[in-house]
Amino acid sequence: AFLNDKIDLVQAEAIADIIESRSETAARSAMRSLSGEFSKKIQTLTNEITKLRIYVEAAIDFPEEEVDFVSDGYVLNELNQLSSSIEAIWRQAKQGSLIRDGVSVVIIGKPNAGKSSLLNLLAGDDLAIVNQRAGTTRDILREDIQIDGLPLRIIDTAGLRDSDDEIEQEGIRRAKKEIEKADVILFMRDSVTEGAFAEDKKQTIESIHKELSSFEIIPLKSTSFIVVNNKIDISGSRASVDTNNYFTEVSLSAKTGDGFNLFTKSLKTLCGFSDSENNFVARSRHIEAIDNARGYILEGKKQLLENQAGELLAEDLRQAQNYLGMITGKVSSDDLLGEIFSSFCIGK
Repeated sequence: AFLNDKIDLVQAEAIADIIESRSETAARSAMRSLSGEFSKKIQTLTNEITKLRIYVEAAIDFPEEEVDFVSDGYVLNELNQLSSSIEAIWRQAKQGSLIRDGVSVVIIGKPNAGKSSLLNLLAGDDLAIVNQRAGTTRDILREDIQIDGLPLRIIDTAGLRDSDDEIEQEGIRRAKKEIEKADVILFMRDSVTEGAFAEDKKQTIESIHKELSSFEIIPLKSTSFIVVNNKIDISGSRASVDTNNYFTEVSLSAKTGDGFNLFTKSLKTLCGFSDSENNFVARSRHIEAIDNARGYILEGKKQLLENQAGELLAEDLRQAQNYLGMITGKVSSDDLLGEIFSSFCIGK
C-alpha cells in the first residue's frame, strides 16, 4: 500500500503499532495515526513552509520586484507562526511516543526503604516479597503497568549498600545497569530512620548523585528524579508533594496507600503525559525529525534577523521541509524504509 501511494509511511508504521499495542489507549492512538491525523498535521506544516519558501526565493530570484522581506515583517511573522505550529506538533508527538514506548521507572534506595512495597502498590498485586529483614530483594523485578493510559515499566532493584554477599553484589550490579538507562528514578527513603533532607534542594540532589556515584552509578542527564519519603504511617508525617527545580518530592505510605494518588499524579506530570482523545502514536524517529525541522526554522529566523541572509534562510526552510518529508516518506532512504518494514512479518 505504501509503495502504491495508498498510505504514507506514518500510516504504514501505525499498522504495526496497532498490532503491537499493549493498551487500549495505544491502540486508539495508533488508529488515529492510521486514519491520517498525524500525517495531515505534518502536511499542513510542510505546505506552510513551502508557501514561505516560494515568497523568499521569489524575492531573491527576482530582485527587480523590490520585495524587501527583511523589513516588511511578513516573513518574520510567518516564521513565528511556523515555530508555534511545530512546537505544538512536537509536544503531541512526545505524548504519542510515551503512549507507544512507555516510560522506564527504576525504584532505588537503601535496603528496607520500602521499594518492593511500592512495586506491589503500583502493580496492585504481591509481586515482590516484603519482609522487615533488609536485603530481601536481590534480583531485578520488572512489571509492565498502566496509569491512566500511560505505560510504565516498573523495575524494582536490590537495596544499595556495601555488602560482602556475592549474590547481593550481583543484584546491585544489575541494578546499576537499569539505573543508568532509566527515564525516571524513584529514590525511596525511610522517613523514620533517614530523617528529613536539607532545605537546600540543590544540595539534596547533589547528595543523591554523590551516593549513587559511590556505587559507580551515573544516571543519564535526561533522567528525572522523584524522591519518595516512605513510611509516613509510622513517622506521622502528612502525605504531600513538593516540586522544585531539581526533583519532585513525595511523602507517602507504600503500606497503607496514603499519598499514592498524589504520587501517581506527580509521576504523570513529570513524564509530561496527559490523557487526551486527540493523541496519536509517534516514534522516536518522528520526534527527532520534528526536532531537527524546528532547529532549522529557528536558525532561519536567526539568519533573517542577524544577517539579513535571504539565501541562507531559504536553505534552512528547505532543510526543515526535508526533515518533515522524512516522517511521511516523501523524503526517505532505502535504509530507513528497510528498518521500518523489517518489523512486519512479510510472507508469514
